[in-house]
Amino acid sequence: MTNTPVLTGGRVSPRRRLAGRLKLPVTVGISLVFMALAVICVIAPFVAPHDPAFIDPAKSFQGPSLDHLLGTDQLGRDIASRIIAGARTAVLAPLAIAAGAVLISTVLAVLAGYAGGRVDAVIGRVNDVLYSIPSLTVAIVIVGVVGGGFALSIAVLTVFGLPSNIRLLRAAVLERVNLPYIEAAKMSGVSTPRILLTQLVPAISPLIVTSFFLQVTFAIVELSSLSFLGLGVAPGSPDWGLMLAENRSALSSNVWAAAGPGLSLVAPAVSANLIGDWLYTKYEKAGRSR
Repeated sequence: MTNTPVLTGGRVSPRRRLAGRLKLPVTVGISLVFMALAVICVIAPFVAPHDPAFIDPAKSFQGPSLDHLLGTDQLGRDIASRIIAGARTAVLAPLAIAAGAVLISTVLAVLAGYAGGRVDAVIGRVNDVLYSIPSLTVAIVIVGVVGGGFALSIAVLTVFGLPSNIRLLRAAVLERVNLPYIEAAKMSGVSTPRILLTQLVPAISPLIVTSFFLQVTFAIVELSSLSFLGLGVAPGSPDWGLMLAENRSALSSNVWAAAGPGLSLVAPAVSANLIGDWLYTKYEKAGRSR
């Protein structure tokens, strides 16, 4: 006897509906695996086979072997171990940038969309100014002149991650602010903070999650660009962008010295983008079906 889905009254059984919701495209499934591997590298750096800071000039630019899976760099440091250790700055920092940018964007977008008037006008004008400025160029200038290092890089990229998110989330708030259930809450005497926290924010939460993943993509690319230029982490740190800059001249000696950190940057960036795009598509379909 086969376990066929049970149909009741012409409707699909709850089990089949759950299976349909859990079904993921192959690309999204692979992306989740890559993101999981990046998270493992962050929370479990002890899986690195060698000390990422250990220098052995006698083993410089060795190719892949059983002892050094991806070979060594110009100072004889193990590439695989440095890639694992570099996940902390290359993944954690973009997550912090995305979380900060989306949190601030959500607050400003909800205030602008709900309050309207002068509040919306002020937030909109400031947002337009930030939107018109090339974020990476300004980040290079500020970090290069001030010399604030990694923390300043995170702060600058967080600020310049606001404009696109504010525009997107504000539009979503404006779609809902005049809906009957919001008007009913106002007429019932529900306080403004409660309306915002229990009605508007949950209503746009799928878009907030989508924005977060897309922001992670931009943060990975921009932060690694600063590290590549020597404006992010301290020299010698096991950071993917910095490793790519240090070993780009070693392609003829050990291609993995540069290809390893390069592919490590591409994998989570593309994965976060695919996951964010998939979530946005699901959000749009859910919105059209209501």
